[in-house]
Amino acid sequence: MGRAREIDTGMEGFRFWPGALSASEQTGLLGAVLAAEASAPFYRPVTPGGRAFSVEMTGLGPLGWVSDRAGYRYQPTHPVTGAPWPPMPDALPDLWRDLTGWPEPPDACLVNRYRDGAKMGLHQDLDERDHGAPVLSVSLGDTAVFRIGAAGGGSTRTVRLASGDVCALTGPARLARHGIDRIIAGSSSLVPGGGRINLTLRRAL
Repeated sequence: MGRAREIDTGMEGFRFWPGALSASEQTGLLGAVLAAEASAPFYRPVTPGGRAFSVEMTGLGPLGWVSDRAGYRYQPTHPVTGAPWPPMPDALPDLWRDLTGWPEPPDACLVNRYRDGAKMGLHQDLDERDHGAPVLSVSLGDTAVFRIGAAGGGSTRTVRLASGDVCALTGPARLARHGIDRIIAGSSSLVPGGGRINLTLRRAL
């Protein structure tokens, strides 16, 4: 991780390390995620209003973020199986520590799988207890067109996130509005069956 070079995004608190993970590191991390799928299968959540997400989700770590008609929250068990979430691979808390310097490890890793035109509308990450802690995002597979704008509204801009790229929302950008406009299908062959897997590390508590 020491070779990861951060670039200036022009937005205070929005940090970006393109190519932070080597090809072998991407393969290893993806393998760990797919192995965990056996005990924590991907599922398609719904919003509190009953609308299905276009992305499939699962989680790793002590807590997982879930959405259903009861609302948005973190919980220690998979909403479909009722089993505890699988542990995070060591590479993830190591990456969190090396890139963000945050003294406490992440206690939740949301795993999103984008396929078949899936996207994510603009939103803010508000369900964590401490909004001072960073949110770290790892991209695997097809390139995503990521949209971001200031928390208070106004214009937005897009950044392409390729496989192996890492970005973080910190400081003034911690509550930035952000989302995924689209996935560029076929831009990577990493994920079996195509698509993109995004790992989002957080301090839920």
